[in-house]
Amino acid sequence: MNQEVTKVTERPPFDRSGSQDSLDELCMEAYWTEIENIKKSHENRQDDQEVVVVKEPDEGELEEEWLKEAGLSNLFGEAAGDPQESMVFLSTLTRTQAAAVQKRVETVSQTLRKKNKQYQVPDVRDIFAQQTGSKEKEAPDGTESQSVGTDENKYRGKDDQASHLGVGGKDLTPLVPEEAPASETDINLEVSFAEQAVSQKESSREKIQRTKGDDAMLLTYRVPKDKTGTTRIGDLAPQDMKKVCHLALIELTALYDVLGIELKQQKAVKIKTKDSGLFCVPLTVLLEQDQKKVPGTRIPLIFQKLISRIEEGGLETEGLLRIPGAAVRIKNLCQELEAKFYEGTFNWESVKQHDAASLLKLFIRELPQPLLSVEYLKAFQAVQNLPTRKQQLQALNLLVILLPDANRDTLKALLEFLQRVVDNKEKNKMTVMNVAMVMAPNLFMYHTLGLKSGEQREFVMAAGIANIMHLLIKYQKLLWTIPKFIVNQVRKQNTENHRKDKKAMKKLLKKMAYDREKYEKQDKSANDADVPQGVIRVQAPHLSKVSMAIQLTEELKASDVLARFLSQESGVAQTLKNGEVFLYEIGGNIGERCLDDDTYMKDLYQLNPSAEWVIKSKPS
Repeated sequence: MNQEVTKVTERPPFDRSGSQDSLDELCMEAYWTEIENIKKSHENRQDDQEVVVVKEPDEGELEEEWLKEAGLSNLFGEAAGDPQESMVFLSTLTRTQAAAVQKRVETVSQTLRKKNKQYQVPDVRDIFAQQTGSKEKEAPDGTESQSVGTDENKYRGKDDQASHLGVGGKDLTPLVPEEAPASETDINLEVSFAEQAVSQKESSREKIQRTKGDDAMLLTYRVPKDKTGTTRIGDLAPQDMKKVCHLALIELTALYDVLGIELKQQKAVKIKTKDSGLFCVPLTVLLEQDQKKVPGTRIPLIFQKLISRIEEGGLETEGLLRIPGAAVRIKNLCQELEAKFYEGTFNWESVKQHDAASLLKLFIRELPQPLLSVEYLKAFQAVQNLPTRKQQLQALNLLVILLPDANRDTLKALLEFLQRVVDNKEKNKMTVMNVAMVMAPNLFMYHTLGLKSGEQREFVMAAGIANIMHLLIKYQKLLWTIPKFIVNQVRKQNTENHRKDKKAMKKLLKKMAYDREKYEKQDKSANDADVPQGVIRVQAPHLSKVSMAIQLTEELKASDVLARFLSQESGVAQTLKNGEVFLYEIGGNIGERCLDDDTYMKDLYQLNPSAEWVIKSKPS
């Protein structure tokens, strides 16, 4: 390995006042110990490997790349076409999202003009002129104010209070005593995060002086109950998830713009890595190897096996993850694993529990591209600069959505394992703070692309990234939720696209001299079918009862619909009930969406009356 490790110097002095000092020192001890362990491990790992070469784009290139990632590449350059193609997308944006796009388009336009490019350069005024009129009547989450006004007002009081309590966010979360009582509140997923930040900035100016920093640390957040169902990563069809990612990037950028934080993406421009093996191998290459052995696997087999080996030793072991294995033994185990893992001849009994934990952390550190990705590692690190815990969680939520599938799936497996370690804290003495302190250097610091800093900033940086690690572990459920306002924007895009396609079809049929009335009648009857008002027809092609008409009531949930079908099954009902099949919303204003058990069907039907309802298994 030729990945550089930041030189470990004397620990910087603690320059914090008050009674928090002893707690700070206690919590940070695990962090500094981990740094020393990593340094020793690195000295024993001098394998040759060419690492990722990273380029920070020049002026204009960054914005051009950003527009491509946001699905707006057709606004400029050689691919430029009729800006109308992006109008549907732009029409669904919030004010802050539109401002973020406009800012990047302006920079690209100026850069292209400076370079005297021959191809089309967009005029920002042309692109956004048609949006200004419609924004007047829209609510901050990008949907029409009539449909969201109540929801926004419902949350406003809670979120304003949360932001006032959270202004002391620089008093870092991991350093709070875990037994401290916490006030729990719903996090607002219905209104754009950036729009919330704008209103909070305006409303908290006069109250900020009365804010107590300690209050921010006592506030925790939960995923709110949503009658139309909570949407999690993995619930949507790929075409809709692609739109979610475009919107998440724009929303993240808008949030950082509002809060005055720079969001710089990096790009791997030259990668020379191993194309086989276990350590120092890209995740995608590992998964290609592993899928030949276990089709459909989404997490590297070596990663799964190391976690499994740690758990076999019992999660009650004191100092788990904190106590390292011997560096020389770890090096020998790595060599043995490389030679014997895929042959199935490696002796796992020879791997002690602490060795397995050290190997797991080594695997993460030695990924050629960081687990948090080349593009977004700096953005994850910048989360520590956001002023409130709520805004840090909002940013992390969007960043998790933006991760490549392989990175996100592996990160999820890691965080779930870390939570299981924390669940045994009474015996293993590894609280969420301790686990965060130990794992933060492995994910954020000791990678070629990680943070490098002077000695003076070492403590602040350490506490900052440990805070992010703490939030990743504690708020997994929230971070893997797709915010409702983004799902609503996807629904609106789909509705507008359907309307556009329908107009084009009618025009085509008219040209072909078909009877337009006949077409409209067929179209209407296809939607209405023969189902009476207030009744949905649910299809279950793989079950004994393949179809059932179900009366909608105020209290009917997705779990009730599944139960009715599964009660018709003999023998396999219990297995299916445990998560083999799910109820899906398909078509209308969504491509495909897996419903959570607590979805109220009447509310969802009113949101998407043209949908079909199908029970099926989730694709692997």
